[in-house]
Amino acid sequence: MEDNRAQVPSILSKVTIFNADKVLMVIVPILFVLSALVVYSSVAKMGYAHMGTETNAIFTKHLVVILLAVITMMCCYFMGAKFLYRIAPYAYIFCWFFTLGVYFFGAKSGDAARWYDFGFSVQPSELLKVATILLLARMLDQAQPTIGKQRLIPSLNPWKWSKNGRKKQLDILWNGTCKILMPVVASVVVIIKAHNSTALLIFGIGLVMIFIARALKMEIFKFIMLIAVAIAIYFAAGGGRAHTATSRITNFVKDWTGTADSSSRLSDADHAMIAIYDGGLFGVGAGQSVMRAKITHPESDYIFSFFVEEYGIIMGMILIILYAWIFARAIAIFHRSRWLFGGLLALGLALMITIQALLHFMVSTHLFFETGQNLPLISHGGTSMICTAAALGIIMSISRQVNNRTLEPPEGIAAMSGEEE
Repeated sequence: MEDNRAQVPSILSKVTIFNADKVLMVIVPILFVLSALVVYSSVAKMGYAHMGTETNAIFTKHLVVILLAVITMMCCYFMGAKFLYRIAPYAYIFCWFFTLGVYFFGAKSGDAARWYDFGFSVQPSELLKVATILLLARMLDQAQPTIGKQRLIPSLNPWKWSKNGRKKQLDILWNGTCKILMPVVASVVVIIKAHNSTALLIFGIGLVMIFIARALKMEIFKFIMLIAVAIAIYFAAGGGRAHTATSRITNFVKDWTGTADSSSRLSDADHAMIAIYDGGLFGVGAGQSVMRAKITHPESDYIFSFFVEEYGIIMGMILIILYAWIFARAIAIFHRSRWLFGGLLALGLALMITIQALLHFMVSTHLFFETGQNLPLISHGGTSMICTAAALGIIMSISRQVNNRTLEPPEGIAAMSGEEE
């Protein structure tokens, strides 16, 4: 007698709501757990820095931030690509003006206003990073029919703006500069005053996305040159945090050339290198770090060196691999996506996470000058963690739709030939 039980559909077989990338669904909880561990080890220094604030209160607050990050990630996970496509311009406009407003209504730290104080801190530049990638992915998707031949930068030759050539140059300005480059340029302009490294991070991510979208290479080169000249003039005029950036680069060069003042006290970079050396292969053990008391911000700017000190170089290498794996999975999602917007959005957000992590690793190991970039999803910091969680939620949402074969472009937009793994 034939057994028909295999033909009976299981209720679970119809549940595709959690059909996201399995690797990412393992990596993300691991990073949350590691964040809790290293922040718990650093709360003693944080309590001292905050004038005796109880360490348990600081750690509890961090656990609440992790919980909010998980909730945010789940909310973004259930957002479809078409919904994100529709809200992209509105999200960007809101985040841009929200970031601009911090210079007038935000709380100041040193020489720059960086966040709003609502009883809790909100750093709007973190929101703008995600919104920029979201809008740029939409713009590049819309530009696909002509981007392979579209000039991005109008001519700087005034003769070409004469009566006969004005229409052509205005077309380049509108369809190239405004529609493709605008999200990147506008974000750099509004962020660079307070966050030099974040502005350059957005610029770099934008360039990679534009390149992947098949824009003309010569136009990308011209864009790089123009932005480089503009930033050089801006810093030469003392704009933004030019003094801070110059000081950090100078100190980094002096350290590497051996011209630093040997009589001066050890810097955070020096303490970070000592922490990594002391950690060795297997670390000194959780909560046993010595350098956490000497580094200014062990829970954020130098958390990787602090992590290696306690857990060892082997665990540090595993942590690096986890971030590289996130990017590798985003590449796979991009190749399988049948809609450029979805694939490019996932890849751009993964770039944001992994490039920021790479900068943090390089600063912690003294291979790059100090940038102030924290380690995504690990370092202490509410807005950064929640925005990173939102980015990961969107990436997993795109992968879920790819796996469920529901990531289809709206009517009138050509589909890509997505590949199966």
